[in-house]
Order: sequence, then structure tokens, then C-alpha cells
Amino acid sequence: MSLLNLSLPELLALFGTISAALVTLYLLDRSRRKQVVATLRFWRTAQTAESLKQKRRIQQPWSLLLQLLGVALLLAAIAQPRWGDRLGGARDHVLILDTSAWMGARTSRGTVMDDARLAALAYMKRLPAADRLMIVRADALATPATPFDDNRTTLERAIRETTPAAAALNLAQALEFAGRIQKLNSERPGEIVYVGPGRVGPGEESDQTPANLRVIPIAAPAENCGFRKLGLRRADAETWQVFVSTRNYGQQPHTVQLAVQFGGAPIGERTLVLKPASEQEQQFSFRTRAAGWLEARILTNDAFPEDDRAVLEAPAQPALNVAVYSDAPDALRAILGASPNVRAHYWPASAYDPKVKADAVVIDRFAAAPSLVPAIWIEPPAARSPVPVRSVVNKAKLTEWTSTHDLGEGLRTRDVEVETATVFAPETGDITVASSAAGPVIVARPESGSRPKQVVLGFHPALSAMKYELATPLLFANILRWLDPGVFRQWELNAGVVGAVEAKVSPSADPKRVTVMADGGRAIPYTMQGDHVRFFAGAPGAYRLHAGDQEIVYSLTLPDLGENNWTAPARAIRGIPRALGAGRRMVELWPWLALAGVAALVAEWILYGRNRRESRTWKRTATARTRVIQRKAS
Repeated sequence: MSLLNLSLPELLALFGTISAALVTLYLLDRSRRKQVVATLRFWRTAQTAESLKQKRRIQQPWSLLLQLLGVALLLAAIAQPRWGDRLGGARDHVLILDTSAWMGARTSRGTVMDDARLAALAYMKRLPAADRLMIVRADALATPATPFDDNRTTLERAIRETTPAAAALNLAQALEFAGRIQKLNSERPGEIVYVGPGRVGPGEESDQTPANLRVIPIAAPAENCGFRKLGLRRADAETWQVFVSTRNYGQQPHTVQLAVQFGGAPIGERTLVLKPASEQEQQFSFRTRAAGWLEARILTNDAFPEDDRAVLEAPAQPALNVAVYSDAPDALRAILGASPNVRAHYWPASAYDPKVKADAVVIDRFAAAPSLVPAIWIEPPAARSPVPVRSVVNKAKLTEWTSTHDLGEGLRTRDVEVETATVFAPETGDITVASSAAGPVIVARPESGSRPKQVVLGFHPALSAMKYELATPLLFANILRWLDPGVFRQWELNAGVVGAVEAKVSPSADPKRVTVMADGGRAIPYTMQGDHVRFFAGAPGAYRLHAGDQEIVYSLTLPDLGENNWTAPARAIRGIPRALGAGRRMVELWPWLALAGVAALVAEWILYGRNRRESRTWKRTATARTRVIQRKAS
């Protein structure tokens, strides 16, 4: 027997306090008696106060006993004692319902998930009514769908609303979670039940399982071929390279047709002979600068069609249109023609138009009105220079590059001497790109309001000693990239599976400029070690990794199918039970105790209540009157 509301010390303390109060009231009520007489005429006052001592005693002990008994029974009813097992035989079970990608495989009756729901409902109906059940949905992460609950309607709704996810099953984590939740939140743990086909990822251990494990296996198709990854990478400004990885998950060899197309036009088609439990990689290439959809298909008919098609959206490769105004353009042709992403158009200085329709303009050694588009000024005259000129020096040596900024990235040339250089006086907000002993000789001015970006060079790189340095084309590449960052962006697109992602970025990538964003601009935490970035994608969607000029897009929409079959240990119970035995049911005693307590108090009231007391008082009064009369007559 156990008490639900009060502990035994609390019950005894309450009963002792109330009992003491009742006994005190009974003693005070009987310590003095009220005497009723006909008259005080024949009574005389005593000359001296007579000290009377009377031993106090309880006049009605049976009344007191009945009241104490009633109070004791009512307090016991409040404590709510139960007869039987402490928990009434109720146990707490955890049902792990597999929601991995394999649960979406087709069967003759629907999907594997449909069969798993029916098995889970059948197990729930075998439980005793008092047993509680927790539903846990398990794929890459174990997610509880309900707490421990004995409401069968709530549990059934949670089971029926369970749907397959896109990740592979991490059964070891789910079993560990179930064991921990039973240990922390259950006083009488029951079974841990796994319902599913048991297709897990690599590294799952079959011996690390709880002793109270029950496995309800669900039959699932074993043969399937599908995509694991589809990659798209720029080889140059006009060429894309396509990487396709396919896998045979079954135990039999399969021959499938692989077809790849871009924008509805075929790129390539191959016949693949896939060995059991193995992957193959294929490469294709095509030329385009336009945007479009890349689609890869496996022409097969298996039980899992969701991984037979992969799609990527390829962005357009823009070109930077540069208007060059120069009377000696040959010196700039080699520099601007080095990149296929730059389209340079040349005009004489007399044809200068500040409103030219171009992405950038080069103003070579002549006075001009301020440009309305981003501009590169080469040796502007002091009177019309966008950055104030401090002086002009001969034989100026370049002593320092601002390598911490994008404009000076990778530039390390020292002690290059130019014949003549203009030294500028930068203003607040200007960026010094290169300096000599006399001061800044290359200055950049960021965009501000209606004023576009501008870079001012105090010497001509192609007409000085700089033309023999590798820094010259790199300097112009940095300037053009700063003026329009999207032109030189390195694109890499991947269609893959959800879960852990590892990407390789440029070794020169600044860790402070690395970001990982999900759909809607939500930041994703990541770790970076060397040139490898790792993050976890828990849900299907698009994820973008930015690392300077490099952008890697992950379209994680392919299902991650478990590659291995998990083998349950021999000690695990299998199948749906006929019925789980219930412990001895608890017997609630408080209703009977409450009735007995009320009955004791009612009996005391009837036997020793107000009416009986008044009757006895009237009899004592009548007797006293008779004695007074007799005393007077005598």
C-alpha cells in the first residue's frame, strides 16, 4: 500500500495536531458546569472565597473517540492510499518509428511508411490501458512526437501524422535517446520498440543496444538505383563541367540508362552497369554562358523513384563591358583581354561620353568630366583628377601594397621603380592601394550616393617598369573585381543529400569572410579547418557557402538512403506481442475511508449532539430545583 498525496509523517503530524485540539476543547468544555436555580434569595455570599479544586476529566469519552476516529479516517482519505503495486503495474514504453528516406519506398500496399504505421498502431493496442507510451520519430535525429502518455487518441494521431523524411536513419542515436529518456523520466521503464526496415548509414553498431529492446521489422524493397550527387562547376567562362554519382543499393547488378540535359537540350547519354552495393561517377561538359536548368535522370523503374532525378539551376556567366577611352589603346589590350569575362570596347579620347552604357570605363591620361559609371583613371591631369594631387615625383619606388584589402590581395611586388608617378592626397574614406616613399600612388574611392566607384592610378602600368611584373594583370583583375564582384565569382553547384556537408574552399580564403546561409538568409553554424568548411543541413533546401569570390550552392533535395542493413541482436524480442501482461491493479481506498469518516462524525452528532446535550441539561436543572425546594422546606 502507498500514499499518493501525503507521506506517513505528514499524515501523523496532521492527526496529532487536530487530536490535541479536540482533547483540549473537551477538557475546557467540562471544567466548569453551569448551575440553574429558581432564585438567589436564600443564597448567602460566602465570607471567604472557598478554593475548590476539581480534577479535570473527560465527561464524554465516547464522543471524543468518535470524533477522533472520523478525523483520522478523513485525513487518511485525503492522503489517498492505494492498495497494490506502487504504480499500479503501469510501465513507460518508447516506440521508435523509423522516418528515414527508405520509408518512402513503394510496396504493393502503398509505402513502407504505411506498413510501419499499421504495425505501430497494432503494438499500441496490445498495451494495457494504464501503460504510457512515447512516440519518437527517428531519421538523422531522434525527435519525440509525444511525451509519455496513456491517451490512446493522442498517440494514434501522432502515429498517423508521421511521414518519411529525407535523411538516413541514425538508429544508434535513437536507441541511446530512448534509454536516456526512460532513465530520467520513468519510474518503471517498459520496452524500447523499434519499428522499421533497419536500413542505416555506415558505422552503425549492432551490439550497442538496450536489454529491453523489441524489434518490429517492416519489409522493404531491397533493390534500388539512384543518384547520390550531381555537381556543376565552371571550367572557364563558357564551359561547365558536370559530375554525376549514382549508386546501386541492392544485392544484384543493374543496367540503367543515364541521360543529362540542359535547358531541355541533350548533353549526353550513357549506359551504366552498376555493381551491387557500389557507386559510379560520370563526367560531362557543355558550353554556355546563359542560365538554365540542368537535369539528370536514371531511366529505370524501381521502388524508390525520388532519387532517379536530380535538378540544378545554373546561373548565367555575365561579362563585364568596359569602355576604354585612349589615344594609345594597344598598351591596354593585352591586360584587358587576359580575362574572358571582360569585353573591352575602345574609343579615342575625343569620343568620351560620361553617360556611356557600360559596366566600367577606363580614362587614359586626359582631362574628362566625372563619369557616371565606375571608372579607372590612369594618370589624370592634376586639375581634373577625382582625387587631389599632392605632387609629381620622378623615379618613384613602390614600397607598400594594402594586401589586407581586396584591391591589394596577392600583390607583393617591392622596389619596382617607375619613371614618373603622381602622388595623391586621399580624403577620408579613400583606400590607399599602393604607396611610394613620397606617398600614395594608387587610390580607390568607394561608392557614395550618386558617385560611383573610382580607382585612380598615378602611373601607367603598361608603359612603365610594371609591365614586366606579374602584379600588373593581377592589379587590373583586382580592380575590375572590386568594381563588379559578380563577374569573377567562382561558381560551384551541387545537388546532394541532407546531413553533414564538407566543402573545400580556396586556401587563400579569409575565414572572417566565410558565411553559410540557408533559404531566407538564415545563418548556419559551421566549422573551418584549413581549407575545409563543415556544416550540418538538417532539412532539405538550398544552402549557400560564400568564401570571398567563391560561392558554392548546395541543393540538398536528394533522399539519403541507408546503405547497410542493421542486424538486431539475438537478445532482442521480435514481432508484435499478443498482449503485454499488466501488473496488479491499484485499489483506491480513499472513497471508503471518506465514507467511514463521515459516518463516524454523523454518529457522534446523533448520539452526543446538541439535542441530546440540551435534554441532559434540562434533566440536571430539574433535579437541582427539586433539591433546592427540599432544602427550603426543611
